[in-house]
Amino acid sequence: MAAKKSVLTVLTGISLLAVTACTTSSNGGDAAPRTERLTTTTTPGDADLDRVTWALPYGEPTTLDPAKIGDYSPQTVEANLCDTLTRMNADFSLSPGLARKVGWTDDHTLVLDLRPDVTFWDGSPMTPQDVVYSLERQRDPRTQALYGNYLAAVTSITATGPNQVTLTTKTYDRTLPKALSTSFGAVNQKAYTEKAGAAYGTAKGGLMCTGPFKLGSWDSGSGIAIERNTSYWDAALKPKAHQVLFRFLTNSNTLTSALLSGEVDGTYELPPGSATALARTGTGAIHLGPSTQNVLLIPTNAASPAADHRRLDALSQIIDRDALIRNVFGGDATPLKSLVPPPTWSGDKAADRFDAAYAALPGATKPDLARAKELALQAGPLPRPLTAAIPAGDQRSLQAMTFIQAAAKKIGIDLDIKQLQPTEMSSLFYDPSVRKNLDLVLTFGYVTMPDPASYVAEMVTPRGIFNWTGYDNAEVTRLLDQARTASDPAASATAYAEAQALFTPTAPAVYLATTHERMFMNKRLSGAPTSFAYMGMPWAAALGGTGK
Repeated sequence: MAAKKSVLTVLTGISLLAVTACTTSSNGGDAAPRTERLTTTTTPGDADLDRVTWALPYGEPTTLDPAKIGDYSPQTVEANLCDTLTRMNADFSLSPGLARKVGWTDDHTLVLDLRPDVTFWDGSPMTPQDVVYSLERQRDPRTQALYGNYLAAVTSITATGPNQVTLTTKTYDRTLPKALSTSFGAVNQKAYTEKAGAAYGTAKGGLMCTGPFKLGSWDSGSGIAIERNTSYWDAALKPKAHQVLFRFLTNSNTLTSALLSGEVDGTYELPPGSATALARTGTGAIHLGPSTQNVLLIPTNAASPAADHRRLDALSQIIDRDALIRNVFGGDATPLKSLVPPPTWSGDKAADRFDAAYAALPGATKPDLARAKELALQAGPLPRPLTAAIPAGDQRSLQAMTFIQAAAKKIGIDLDIKQLQPTEMSSLFYDPSVRKNLDLVLTFGYVTMPDPASYVAEMVTPRGIFNWTGYDNAEVTRLLDQARTASDPAASATAYAEAQALFTPTAPAVYLATTHERMFMNKRLSGAPTSFAYMGMPWAAALGGTGK
């Protein structure tokens, strides 16, 4: 039986990372990144702001429906609109959200005690029925939700009081409460969502949530405006900005010009080239924060010649990661040793076990031309060049893929680079038909919650939505399930470590780097978080003016 506890006490802050004022970085050096350069937030801004203009460098969202978002742009916007039952903090810890308390009463019962004072944007109260509906909607096939598997262990979701919802489970599931801090845990108004139907979350259908901002206008091809929710329930996060306008700027040069001129106030995922241009202008500051992002090269389908693990190993052996990090990421990254980077578990009670297991993995080797050629020879001649996909207009991806292309050529592997438009690139991850004529994709992925096992399961278990090549190791699947269902943090970490030792050398992926979050903010603003946790928290509510 699990001890009675609130899961919100399980995760603590990241002690290694200083929560300090902004840090301006040099982005052209060749020294390894120093952890002391990383911060998780910026100095609070004091003054109200009429409007903030923020860039979306990955383009226009296809939807803002919390059940369907799984990419940078929609999550950057939606995190400010739809509150979640638990809340991600800038240091990757969790705190109460729409549920003031979340806790297991036994191994089969997870109780959500809801706040009694929350209203939707239209003024109607949030009810347990809205919460039940929002969660049940995740596993309704008609929703086509991305995260319904988080409910795999749940047998019932019921309103058990005027401000309470209870989830009954087949087994203890340590992922479930953490998932409530992601868009999976967002609460939508039942009546509005049902009326909007399939259009919910689109420019036509709109949204009805409880967040600090409400959806204002959505001008397809141009921008999305969100407006301050003057009746927001959380007094500590009442927005100072009356409006935040998101602009879709996928071209790095256009983005740089807009930031230099002040036409755009800020952006997350600032490209390295833009950072170099902005570093010494005095327009604003570049901030580096910890991140759960991973840069991977992965095959898109089992039939592709790229799925042969010998070819993947050959590519891994020939790529100079230090040079890649220096020349493409401006030094603001570190080599990645497995699927999940360490900040993911930094707030876990068993973080030391996770750290030790990750440290024990073999490090990225220096380029070995002879070994790479041997592996490529074992795989046999390619019937054709391999097609590798990247997002169109993203200079960072183009530079990285060009770097990989040149390295691959040394061992007789020809790569053709195909740039996909934002909508097609986003669809690639969820639509097999888009991947059919591709061989590889350079992914800038990320872990959305402090739970490595759930992320890895999506990539290496038979049920995983990102397991595109049919990877299947029964022992890995068993250990990941054990990590998910163990109520003891140490036991969970141990099971994950054993799985990690098995899948790391065999998973169909080339591990490249884990990047730091790079954010730019105009000097007239402050308050925004600098860590990658912004993807799951109402970051724009923290923005305020500086008077500059």
